[in-house]
Amino acid sequence: MTAFSAMVLGGGVLGLIFGSFLAALVMRWPEGRSVLSGRSCCDHCGRTLHAADLVPVLSHLASRGRCRGCGGRIDPVHMRMELGCAAIGVGAMLAAPVPQALGWMVLGWGLLALAVLDARHYWLPDALTLPLALLGFAVAPWITGVGLKEALVGAALGYGVLLALSLGYRAARGRDGLGLGDAKLLGALGAWFGWQALPFILLASSLLALAWVLLRALSGYAIDRTTRIAFGTFLCIAAIPAGVAARGLLASG
Repeated sequence: MTAFSAMVLGGGVLGLIFGSFLAALVMRWPEGRSVLSGRSCCDHCGRTLHAADLVPVLSHLASRGRCRGCGGRIDPVHMRMELGCAAIGVGAMLAAPVPQALGWMVLGWGLLALAVLDARHYWLPDALTLPLALLGFAVAPWITGVGLKEALVGAALGYGVLLALSLGYRAARGRDGLGLGDAKLLGALGAWFGWQALPFILLASSLLALAWVLLRALSGYAIDRTTRIAFGTFLCIAAIPAGVAARGLLASG
């Protein structure tokens, strides 16, 4: 095995480990359960899980997605998060040298956790979005090539644009239409990719959200003005492809 292959494999293994933690986070945190304290246990019967039950992906496959004690169904988000984080780890190692790859991993894992939380609970916690923004200020010059001034303007503009939309919608309709978590998330993305990337990210995420609505409508689901859309999920999905494309266009221009 070459050194490069070993690093790519290491990125995948690291992703599986972090994916297991993030799966517990997106399952427990919205319910007010501790993520860091206490032994892992079955969500149905409370049986304490042993080492054989905690091997990422393999344990899920071996148990056929069921608790060994009560037979209750294990939420597939566990394996999906593990596989998703592993894919992000491998992709980062393939796309960038090791110091930068670690930064891309952290960004990707953070966005994946936020995407799942918003899709399942319509929740983008400050405890994830704000550290993501601070990390962007710290490492973006080495990861995405964004200078501190660009990052500061990007964060302010990203937050300000969606904040203005949220306040405008509330004033016009008398109810909330866009959560401030979306504004904070876009501000964090502005810190990572600079203000120039924000139109690309907003356009890509809006198109994804529109495609989701159309697919739901074509599938027979009722769509009306009260339908909730987890826009933060689409921001997370679009962020890296659209942000990288925008930085590439700036560099080539």
